[in-house]
Amino acid sequence: MNIKITGTGSSIPNNIELNSSFSKHSFYDANGSVIYNSNEVVIEKFKAITGIEKRRYINDDQTVVDIAIEAAKKTILDAKIDQESIDYIIVAHNVGDITLNSNQVNTLPSLASKVKAGLNIKSPDCVAYDILFGCPGWVEGVIQATAFIKAGMAKKCLVLGADTLSRVLDHSDRDSMIYADGAGASMIEASKGKGGILSHKTVTYTSEGEADFIFYGPSNDKGKGTKYIKMHGRKVYEFALSKVPLALKKCLETSGKSIDDVKKIFIHQANLKMDDAIVKRFYKLYGKAMPNNVLPMNIQEFGNSSVATVPTLFDLVLKENYGGHKLKTGDLILFASVGAGMNINAITYLV
Repeated sequence: MNIKITGTGSSIPNNIELNSSFSKHSFYDANGSVIYNSNEVVIEKFKAITGIEKRRYINDDQTVVDIAIEAAKKTILDAKIDQESIDYIIVAHNVGDITLNSNQVNTLPSLASKVKAGLNIKSPDCVAYDILFGCPGWVEGVIQATAFIKAGMAKKCLVLGADTLSRVLDHSDRDSMIYADGAGASMIEASKGKGGILSHKTVTYTSEGEADFIFYGPSNDKGKGTKYIKMHGRKVYEFALSKVPLALKKCLETSGKSIDDVKKIFIHQANLKMDDAIVKRFYKLYGKAMPNNVLPMNIQEFGNSSVATVPTLFDLVLKENYGGHKLKTGDLILFASVGAGMNINAITYLV
């Protein structure tokens, strides 16, 4: 029995926010001091480091559940299944279902239950639950679905990654320019065909303060009241460069496949410069240079939508040959992510 991704879908919000949208913001550092560089300089440095030129935000009248349901519907159609046959709906997210200007994280009931209700699935045997695992949430959801299927607990699992980080932005923080909204989904099924999930690896680091690298904290300009998503950017960058290549290597070695067989690496769209450096270090562990065209990226125009980045990018490449990247049956690919926890995971997958 092989376990495969039999359908994919994504929801990319319509609202495009250019870097110039931040030109009138007042930026402060983490100590509450005004950043005196002009916003033009701040934005140009931001673009040079992250690669981000645009990001997508949901409509004012939407929440994350709306785009998650859209991605789920596309996935069910793509997989050509009866939605009543789904055994599990697993929704990875970080900030819940937040309405505009509410400043209230809403995780009750679970997003998965809301998605199931929105899909109008009648069967009580379809179990719906959320997973909080930082940006690696979708990858971990796929790993959990794989375990359920191997254990005989399920045959079909719908795994979604959906976040609306635009609802938890501190607009006085330069890091707020990174974040975006989006939803991506995949159907995971047992299959008699060739290919599928060959191996996976997950690790969590907390012993050296890593749990505090990404967190909720007060506004930079006020220092109290409502809390927003925050990160120690330099620490996250150094951690990712040090640890993610090792996790990728262990995952690939477990699969028994060669580094020379890898066609694409779908890594969490956190930061263009960082992702490029991670993959270069991964290949360096094998004494090789990173091949051309191995790393699809969409952060330049979609921003960092956290758990949604990997499934959204995978869906775009599969269906649209996004950025000139193509996949065919028999291609060996890697999924990988890193984020709050600090968590890292990876999957070796044969298309």
